[in-house]
Amino acid sequence: MQTVRVNGQTHSVDVDPDTPLLWVLRDVLGLNGTKFGCGIAQCGVCTVHLDGHPVRACNLPVGMIGERSVTTIEGVDNADPIVHAVKKAWTNLDVVQCGYCQPGQVMAAIGLLKTVPNPTDEQIDSAMSGNMCRCGTYMRIRKAIHLAAGETA
Repeated sequence: MQTVRVNGQTHSVDVDPDTPLLWVLRDVLGLNGTKFGCGIAQCGVCTVHLDGHPVRACNLPVGMIGERSVTTIEGVDNADPIVHAVKKAWTNLDVVQCGYCQPGQVMAAIGLLKTVPNPTDEQIDSAMSGNMCRCGTYMRIRKAIHLAAGETA
């Protein structure tokens, strides 16, 4: 039995400690916003926050989380000015095409803006480089991050 704190709630889950967090979120807790992409932490589709920092859920064993807090796309605080600004920018700039990668993209963008409030193109590209978008909306993602940064400045 493992204990994990997700989106402000503590859950006891009957899984092996080596079970990736992604599968606990999706299969045990029913939080399907976090997607499966590559399974080797290279594409960023499974990005969630661990104590406020973006991490890949596909290769993070649930037994390694301990007392730290997990936040998924379902659990972001919409009252948070950065979260609100990112979601608004994504909508205003029509960033999403197929949408599959977008929960991971949004979580990575929120994490970036919480640490670098007014990032340069290079900082955005570096922070988002591990997040793949098969539709190729990278330029809109960058523009949306700049727009969100301007909203929260």
